[in-house]
Amino acid sequence: MFTIRVYGLLIETGKVLVSDELIKGQHITKFPGGGLEYGEGLKECLVREVREEIGVEAMDVQHFYTTDFFQQSAFHRDPMQVVSVYFTFRVPDPSSIPVVDVPFDGLTGNGGHEVFRWLPIASSTEEMLSLPIDRVVWRMVRGDR
Repeated sequence: MFTIRVYGLLIETGKVLVSDELIKGQHITKFPGGGLEYGEGLKECLVREVREEIGVEAMDVQHFYTTDFFQQSAFHRDPMQVVSVYFTFRVPDPSSIPVVDVPFDGLTGNGGHEVFRWLPIASSTEEMLSLPIDRVVWRMVRGDR
C-alpha cells in the first residue's frame, strides 16, 4: 500500500513556512501540505492544500523533490509506504499569512487544527522538523545535500 503526500516550500527572506499540528495525539512540525486525493494532479493537490490550510493562493508552483527512498508511514498500523512530493511556491502577500512565534502556540487540538510559523533557514536544524522525509528536504533547502 502507498500513500502519496504533497508538500509546499514557501521560502521568503531566509525563512521557510512550517506547520505545527496535533496528529493522532502527537505534536508534529512539518511543511504545509497533505494527501493526494483520487483524480487530483500533484500541483492541483498542493494548490488545494495551501488554499485549505493557509488560506492563500499558491503561485509559480515548481517541483523540488520526490522521495527516492523507502519510508514507512508513522501514522498507519498496516504496512504503508509514503511517497512525498515537494514543490516550491509563492503567494501574493506572505505577510497576510497568520503565523505564531512560539511552536504550537494557540493549537487547540480540535481535529486538524494547525498553526504556522516561519523557521529561519540559517539558524534552524533539521531536528526541528518531525518527519524523516522533511528532514531530508530541509538539508536540501539549506544546501547541505
